[in-house]
Amino acid sequence: VQLQASGGGLVQAGGSLKLSCAASGFTFSTYSMGWFRQAPGKEREFVARISCTGGSTRYADSVKGRFTISRDNARNTVYLQMSSLKPEDTALYFCARDRVQARCGGTSAYTATTATNDYDYWGQGTQVTVSS
Repeated sequence: VQLQASGGGLVQAGGSLKLSCAASGFTFSTYSMGWFRQAPGKEREFVARISCTGGSTRYADSVKGRFTISRDNARNTVYLQMSSLKPEDTALYFCARDRVQARCGGTSAYTATTATNDYDYWGQGTQVTVSS
């Protein structure tokens, strides 16, 4: 299993970036995927989650309305479109795979988990820096 994140960079506040995460080594369409971030000195935190087919999404309150998660199962890729970026969005962003295959729907704490220990494979991270 490999997850390769890309698309990070330096952007001014109010700007936009689109992150990509290319997956390989597993049947991508049977796993929900997530994006997390970690700022210096802080714990890794949930950002967004998308179900196996893309029909269900979930966001952290801090990014709701500004970020959009999507996926292309034909390309084995998950995306994070980030808009109206703020300096507090500065962090290393990681994509991750749900540890449970076929946990593909629902909105409960179990079926739409945001806990880091419910994700088993992680990309290497891509840095996003937002200047004020």
